[in-house]
Amino acid sequence: MKAPKNRRVFVIGYGAATPLGNTFEKTWERAVQAQAGLRKISRCEVNSRSNVVGEIPEWNPSSFDFVDRKEAYNWDADYVFLTMAVCKEAMERSGLVIDKDTGPRTACLVGSALNGTDSFRVAMDNYVNMGPYKVSPYLLPNLCANLPAAKAGIMLGFTGPIFSPQGACASGNYAIGIGARMIRDGDCDFVLAGGVDACLIPEIVQGFANMLATIKIGPKDRAYADPSQASRPFSVDRKGFVLSEGCGVVVLAAQDVLHACGLTPKAEVMGIGWTSDAFHFTVPRPETIVLAMREAIEDAGLNPEDIDYVNAHATSTPKGDSSEIECLRAVFGRHLEQIPVSSNKSQIGHTLAASAAIEAALSIEAMQNGLILPTVNHIPDPEFSDVDVVPNEARKQNHEFFLSNSFGFGGTNCCVVFRGV
Repeated sequence: MKAPKNRRVFVIGYGAATPLGNTFEKTWERAVQAQAGLRKISRCEVNSRSNVVGEIPEWNPSSFDFVDRKEAYNWDADYVFLTMAVCKEAMERSGLVIDKDTGPRTACLVGSALNGTDSFRVAMDNYVNMGPYKVSPYLLPNLCANLPAAKAGIMLGFTGPIFSPQGACASGNYAIGIGARMIRDGDCDFVLAGGVDACLIPEIVQGFANMLATIKIGPKDRAYADPSQASRPFSVDRKGFVLSEGCGVVVLAAQDVLHACGLTPKAEVMGIGWTSDAFHFTVPRPETIVLAMREAIEDAGLNPEDIDYVNAHATSTPKGDSSEIECLRAVFGRHLEQIPVSSNKSQIGHTLAASAAIEAALSIEAMQNGLILPTVNHIPDPEFSDVDVVPNEARKQNHEFFLSNSFGFGGTNCCVVFRGV
């Protein structure tokens, strides 16, 4: 194999569809206003107290010019069109033009935790109620994790590698990390990297509820009257995460092609740290999480005191939030008291594989604007009295380096350090 080129890697654009908005621009507008996009589920009927979710508002794939009636019928896994739309937005916002030179040098890595479960649900219903010949021949393509990236490639014209990094809820950061390594080593010049999940079907909602992962809302809970308050990381009354749908994609580029293609960098991917727990499929292992954070900071050539902000994984579960703060204390020591630590999941819930890429995009945009996005719905927990969680309002604060944490089922840990430019 050829020796790696050791190129620097930059973020040049991003797209997103989240419970705050069906585009990145709409998401950002509400994010800086400290709003939360959570509500009672309308996608389907759910007989559960875990019925508050994050739905993408005004989401209508049929409105896109790349979706006709036949496409809509065949591709009934929502993550396909969701990925296509967000990849298209990310490309437009980046300024990258796909042509005979850039097309073969552009890869697409979009991870998903649950893939086309909604398509499988339709197929099973058809099989049971109408017979085996009513199962769509498109079922298997709808379930293939690489198909959303493939469909984006067909639409946009890039022909570099396409695949789906599978790291559960850390998939978005794995995509960014692998994509950055591919560019660094010279395998490609550009990568669309991110994650997607369209998971709001009854079985998935109930499955998370039955494993005691998502919040159950009774009449005495503050989210009973106001569902937007259901996700509350670091709050004393946090009870579980809010399941959400969404997609986020960042466009990465090698430094040596920026000028030739007329591209403007927004941030640099400085360091990657990734580990696995070898412990439990849901319970975090502090030692390996701490190692992932330290590896990311070391890979960036930095010291812990150089980090100006932490975008926390913080899903709003009692155990998860406490474990992450304990790990941050181990990495940063007393310096943690000087570092803002906030969670975008307070505003958009947990979009599973999409979360890390959405959070990277929001944090980079905030850094570009001299802001740190807040942890909304916050009621202080004495356990975290030494931590600045940026409660309830966005903050004006310039910063250069931030650490983005992401962890997933199976003990997947992936942390990324970004630098503003």
